[in-house]
Amino acid sequence: MSISKSHGEGKDDPLLQYVLKHSMREHPVLKQLRLKSMEDSGNIMMVACEQSQFMANLAKLIGAKKALEIGVYTGYNTLNIALILPDDGVLVACDIMEEYTNIGKPFWKEAGVEKKIDLRIQPALKTLDDLLAVGEAETFDFAFIDADKVNYDNYYEKCLQLLRKGGIIAIDNVLWGGKVLNPSPGDADTVAIDKLNKKLHRDFRVSLSMLTVGDGLTLAIKL
Repeated sequence: MSISKSHGEGKDDPLLQYVLKHSMREHPVLKQLRLKSMEDSGNIMMVACEQSQFMANLAKLIGAKKALEIGVYTGYNTLNIALILPDDGVLVACDIMEEYTNIGKPFWKEAGVEKKIDLRIQPALKTLDDLLAVGEAETFDFAFIDADKVNYDNYYEKCLQLLRKGGIIAIDNVLWGGKVLNPSPGDADTVAIDKLNKKLHRDFRVSLSMLTVGDGLTLAIKL
């Protein structure tokens, strides 16, 4: 079974390219940011456009007004989510690498959504703790986790506290190129992802789906 991003190994997959051709409805500024991001050597970190569109549609479906993003990179997915939020909506975007987030900022402005994006350049755990400390628990509708893998479980637990009932946590890279099938004990990232996958399967605080989109995407809906 081949699972890959459309701009990674999937670019040579004719069936995946068929999916893009017959389903993508990319905002013009989103396309510009995607193409700009592809100029960066680390572009595999970018969320696959087909996955980002799916998550934006999902956030729109539940009427999301407040969202969290843990891991921004160049802000392609940030822009996609901000575009579906209402005018008074907010996306708290967490990252530590301004060299990447600065790539996305002009595109956020061009698309007219920069006022919806609250970018926090500091460790995401601090931002999540700050939000909890000021009483933001159970006020967010949607969260996307796509940052350092060893902290995935910590991000999940704090996002779960911040989410309202019926809110959705989307977790990226849950199949990790297939390495989760046989994690090497010395591979901390793979071990962390596999551990969280197994925990989520037993976690009845949420309903659960694991999808074979991009590099694997888990949806956890807070009960």
